[in-house]
Amino acid sequence: MDIAISKTAEITVVKLEGDVDASTALEVQEKVLTLAEPGSKILLDMTLVPYMSSAGLRMLLSLYRQVSAKEGKLVLVGVAEEIKDTMDVTGFLSFFTTCDTLDSGIVALKSA
Repeated sequence: MDIAISKTAEITVVKLEGDVDASTALEVQEKVLTLAEPGSKILLDMTLVPYMSSAGLRMLLSLYRQVSAKEGKLVLVGVAEEIKDTMDVTGFLSFFTTCDTLDSGIVALKSA
């Protein structure tokens, strides 16, 4: 799992590469949670995430709750159709703003 973090003036972009499963979900959660500050805007780029297990879904929900508790905003970008379908069936998709491209994700965060 590769995690690249970059920051602009108001948005933190976290680019994930690889599977998010039981062996990587905790690492992702720990790195992203440190970014959750009051009013933070985090864009999670999942374009290069081909697979996400239930541990990954739990991690996303936990991130959402932590960021929201601090009046922040979390946007998911480039979620694979299979992952999106699973999130939809489980009801997780309704918690998140999802965008197809990095640019549209940035626009969504700026307007939030």
